[in-house]
Amino acid sequence: MQIHFVEVDSFLDFARFVCAFREYPLRVYAHKLHGKMVLSSRIVLSKSILAFYTDYQEGRYIEYDPKGGKETSRVVSSIQSTSDHAPIVHLDSLPFQIKYYKKTADKFKISKVLDLGNLARLTYDPEWPDNPKITLLCFPKGEKWIVGYMSVIELAETVYCFYYVELDEEPDKPFIKYSGHKGISAQFTDIFQHGFPYLPVVKLKKNHPLFGFIAKK
Repeated sequence: MQIHFVEVDSFLDFARFVCAFREYPLRVYAHKLHGKMVLSSRIVLSKSILAFYTDYQEGRYIEYDPKGGKETSRVVSSIQSTSDHAPIVHLDSLPFQIKYYKKTADKFKISKVLDLGNLARLTYDPEWPDNPKITLLCFPKGEKWIVGYMSVIELAETVYCFYYVELDEEPDKPFIKYSGHKGISAQFTDIFQHGFPYLPVVKLKKNHPLFGFIAKK
């Protein structure tokens, strides 16, 4: 079993990943990575594990609140508010060996889509309409920026797809507001309005070969 650690851009991005628009926030692990403490959360693929991580902060829960037009997040020792909370599990050791892999066991097939509106529509899964997986990933690729959606096709052999749009500039807002049903183009925002669906965007420090792009050295 391979494990690939991917660093997110900030603690707020990590909190958004484990909490935003999730009925049940993801479990977070506190452990050592290359000699320093980090917080990580995993996605299990067919042959490997994808773990997103950020710098360690001491506590038992990640508290996240996107309300009021401004995101807030912090690590707390107890739950005393109506915010979302992701539990932190402290590990003395990991159940697998951390090492660098020249080849990835799971690699996403990439597919470019026309624009953000089409990317937003891809997040609707008719087979699981009540269990949306709506987190988008964002990372630099040369002078461009990629915003993409991870998807899976269950065949005899599992196929992972990464649908993406390519942007000329770095996104400066943490959510995509989808307004296609009103005939308006999708746009980045940090303010919520009633009647519109929103997609959280998690920014990564850099590209990773797992997503199907060749990383430039």
